[in-house]
Amino acid sequence: MGFETVTESSSKNANVVAECLRSWNPKVVVEVMEFRGETTIVVPRELLRATAEHCRGDAKLQYNFLTDATCVDRFPAEPRFELNYHLVSIPRREKVRLRVWVGGDDPVVDSLVPVWPGADWLEREIFDLFGIRFHGHPDLRRILLPDDWEGHPLRRDYPVEGYRDVPNTGELFRKSSTP
Repeated sequence: MGFETVTESSSKNANVVAECLRSWNPKVVVEVMEFRGETTIVVPRELLRATAEHCRGDAKLQYNFLTDATCVDRFPAEPRFELNYHLVSIPRREKVRLRVWVGGDDPVVDSLVPVWPGADWLEREIFDLFGIRFHGHPDLRRILLPDDWEGHPLRRDYPVEGYRDVPNTGELFRKSSTP
């Protein structure tokens, strides 16, 4: 029972994926980036779901597994949010990242739950912590924080101590003057 060695040729992967996407729709690839063997393809916000469907359904790509969805707040820069979807093609043993830039004034993007059902809780986490709304999500509500929590704590402009009043603890935490 031997193991075969898997080698990555990321520049080849980037070119194949980008060219396949460009041949499908010339407007879908805004930018292709490679860093440390990882390929990132930036797509327009309005084409995210269609691009994801193509990545999953195209016989040349076969990205059948969504491993993670992450968000970065670039405040005060605009577009403010960087939304990343990490995809894996199990049959082809390749990875790619789809990135979408989302503005802070209208943080809404199409949900990818219809494409990969596993995106459900990942998008709920991003909604809960960053406040990005996912159009078409079947159950978009908080997943980590209480329903009455104010704000989104991973936003860079979120107050360090939160929005809530801290109850007066009185003498409980006051330093004692005696040793």
